[in-house]
Amino acid sequence: MILMIMFLGPLALAGCTRSDEPPALPPAGVYEHDAAGENSQAEPASTDGTAGALTRSLREAGWFCAQVRANADGRALWCRIGHRDEADTVYPQVAQFLLDRDDRLAWAWFPSTQAKHENDQVAAAAAPALTAIWTDAGDRLRQEIDDFDRDLRTRTTQLSDGIPRTGWRDTYADYSYDGHNGLVVTARDASVRRWPFGSEHYATTMSSAVDDLLAGGYDCFYPPQQNCNRVQSNGYFRVALRGDQIVSAQFGIGSLIESGRQRHLLSEEFPHGLTFLTEAVRRPVTERIEQSRRSGTGFAGIVAGTVVIIDAHRGAVDGDDLVAYFDIQIGAPLAATLPI
Repeated sequence: MILMIMFLGPLALAGCTRSDEPPALPPAGVYEHDAAGENSQAEPASTDGTAGALTRSLREAGWFCAQVRANADGRALWCRIGHRDEADTVYPQVAQFLLDRDDRLAWAWFPSTQAKHENDQVAAAAAPALTAIWTDAGDRLRQEIDDFDRDLRTRTTQLSDGIPRTGWRDTYADYSYDGHNGLVVTARDASVRRWPFGSEHYATTMSSAVDDLLAGGYDCFYPPQQNCNRVQSNGYFRVALRGDQIVSAQFGIGSLIESGRQRHLLSEEFPHGLTFLTEAVRRPVTERIEQSRRSGTGFAGIVAGTVVIIDAHRGAVDGDDLVAYFDIQIGAPLAATLPI
């Protein structure tokens, strides 16, 4: 008991709180509604209003930011940057914002990353973004996370009831931070009852895509499997779903350019093309992917109203010849859901 009191003392001074469960992600009931004017056509994040203020510091630091979906009640923004380590491994970092119909921030999430110094990365992204709309919010945020991180480094025993976390509030919002979920921000004067969930603009259903994945050599048993593998090419295909509807898809594929020609055709793994995409976006998205596979370069942007992220890992390069591997993401996940 004495040891526990000694440990909890400095945590309390730093403003830390503990609870049996982390904040619900997503909050209860926010996706339990019928379509409410859902729009899943992505567009660049506005440079004006609240969206512009929130994303300005991120965009200036090299992040890609987009409005990824909207409905009658709100708009969802998604920002992303890929951090590379010395082994050329990419660690994505994202920020999610939900704005209400009156252009006020209702909710935000800065998830933790797997990269080194993740606490610094969360604070570095969140502090200037929130300060742009809420005076002094960033200074308090940095101090709370610094105190929390210091207490974790100096603690001498482990908590017995779960993940250490800290929480605080100001005149603008309630904040919760831990090493598992990162920073979750819930505004005190704005809310969105029905969160946007659309993806029909760019994605089909998983059940309609499975046969084509099997034809391409993927081991895929759906339902319930949402993560398929292609052993012969070290490939993978995984999706985030809402019911059977694909919300976002990620896959890995290699590229082998010899004498200026692609020797590893996309059709080897997707013999009928990218049929998990709608016909409206399939051709331009495929062309964008093939451009990166020819050049060995990455991409982060919007193609035909569709978020496309391509992380390139270049291997041997000799003149016009190259070997590369690509991690590709199509579409953005729903706010407050995994994967990020």
